[in-house]
Formats: sequence, C-alpha cells, structure tokens
Amino acid sequence: MVAVFGAYGHTGRFVVAELRERGFVPLLSGRDADKLQALAASCPGLEVRPASVDDPVSLDRALEGAAAVINCAGPFATTAAPVIEAALRAGVPYVDVAAEIEANVDTFAHFTNRARAAGVAVVPAMAFYGGLGDLLATAAMGDWTAADEAHVAYGLNSWHPTEGTRAAGKVSEERRNGRRVRYTNGRLEYHDDALPTLKWPFPDPMGLRTVIGEFTMADVVTVPSHLAVPEVRTYMTTEAAGNLAAPDTPAPTAVDERGRSAQTFLVDVVVRSGGAERRAVARGQDIYAVTAPLAVEAVHRILTGQTRTVGVASAGEIFDASGFLRALSSHISLELRP
Repeated sequence: MVAVFGAYGHTGRFVVAELRERGFVPLLSGRDADKLQALAASCPGLEVRPASVDDPVSLDRALEGAAAVINCAGPFATTAAPVIEAALRAGVPYVDVAAEIEANVDTFAHFTNRARAAGVAVVPAMAFYGGLGDLLATAAMGDWTAADEAHVAYGLNSWHPTEGTRAAGKVSEERRNGRRVRYTNGRLEYHDDALPTLKWPFPDPMGLRTVIGEFTMADVVTVPSHLAVPEVRTYMTTEAAGNLAAPDTPAPTAVDERGRSAQTFLVDVVVRSGGAERRAVARGQDIYAVTAPLAVEAVHRILTGQTRTVGVASAGEIFDASGFLRALSSHISLELRP
C-alpha cells in the first residue's frame, strides 16, 4: 500500500490512477474527509484515512501499514515538513511533487542528516518541475563530473494552472517578499531585476521561440544539490508564462480517457563545459498528468532497491537518470544528444 496525501487534488488523482495501473494499492489521505469519500466512491475498495498536518497522530494513522507516502498536497511550505516527520516516524520513504523552490530548499536543509541517519529515502520535487529537469540534466551530463552551466528551457504550448499551483505561487511570492530568485555563482540569489525576454532554439518541430529568461523553477534546487554546476538557468515560453500570470486563465480541462489536458510540453536541457555541449530533450502531454508516472516510478524504484543513496536526494542523484527516463517511454519521449 502507498499512502497518497492530497489524493483528491488534481495531481493526486493522477497519482492514484497511476498507482493502481502499476499494481499498487493506494491509501487515500488528505485534509478534506468529504473529498476523500467522493474519490473513494469512484475507486471502490480503496481505504480512506483523513489526516491533517496539524495533527501528527492523524498522519501516523494515515501511514500505518503503508510502504511509502507520496505527498501531493500543496502548498508544500505547509505540508512537506509534517508529512516527512510522519514518514520518518513510520520509517517509510517519502516522495513529493513540490514545485515550490523554498519548500524544497527547506527539505534539504532540515531533513538531510535525519533522513540519512534513519535510512529513509526522501525525494522532493519528484515532478515535472524539479524532478524531470534534474533527470534530464543528469542524463545529459553523462560521464562529466562537472559543467559550467545548465539550461532548462520549458516549451509549453499553454499553461492552465490548477488551484493548487496558484496557491503555491502565492505562498512562494510571500516568502520572497515579491522578489525573484535565480541560481548563479553556486548559490540562490534573490533580486528585483526585470526578467529578460530572449529567443530559445528548441528542437523541431517547435523551433525558435520567445521565452522568459530566469523564469526560475525547482530545477535550481534539484540540479545543483548533487551536480557541480555553478549556473543553473530556466526559461519558459511566453505563451505559458502569460497564461500563468493571467488571473482568469481557467483550470485544465480533460480531453482524453486518461484525464489529460491538451497541453503539450518540450523540455530542452543543455549542459555546457568549456567549449563542449550536451543536450537532453523530453516531449509529452500535460505537465500535471506526467508528474504521476514520475512519482510512482520513484516509489517503485525505492521499494525495489534501485537507488544509489539514502536520505534526502533529488531524482538525478538517487536514481539512474537515463534508465529512469527510458522506463517512462509510454509517457515521455526522450532524446539524448551527446
């Protein structure tokens, strides 16, 4: 059994479906008992265990008998630490889908030593943002032990944010006092500079597109957590950035039997060292839907011993990046350009 905290949320539902498809039995957990019961009505036979981050006893009850927990409930600034604490008490692996930069920084800062001492795997940002970019950067690096810079360009044709995405963004903005963040000279830096607009040469068929530079995502935490890369920069297509910024952009709408939206993505990762350049490209549909196979594959690999370390670790550090990405071939098309 795998506990899913925030099981009734947009991403949580994808995770529950993916777990069932992979042969796992999900335990449905979260703060809203009514929403959990409604989800359970559509998933006969699954157990419901309401829990609150303010009630450690309820979290312990939610994880009782579970082999692992996937936290899908944002904002993660509020939920990550309490659920990780519960996972450590239960001695089970923890995976989350946090895209919040500061929440991921907190996980590394507060739990690295404790999780390692407990022998428990804690994998933050095991999602489209943070996890996928880190896997791609790690795969692109190959046998390089260091690089001068890593670039992660997000080619989204649109971005219809969920309620959870908007809530998490608001929390992050408040934590930064409205400032922006980037990773440069080997550290996170907060600033008030305007974000640049530039052209990015995406692979065909997308081609040259206008992107927002320093549109900083969780990759600036995951990538340098284990790779010697002092400059990590992320970019977003202007169409998607505009959708996210607009207050009236609607939530995602399902267009297929899996519940995926029509959104498509191309993630183009370039690492450079001296005059050499390596590249990894991933293509797929729906950034929220693809987070589910990323998180569930992570749990599968942890539970089957396909890991390289223990404690708090990003996807690229704890897993074989290339093998992990290829295991998702039914969800993501991968191209490595050494």
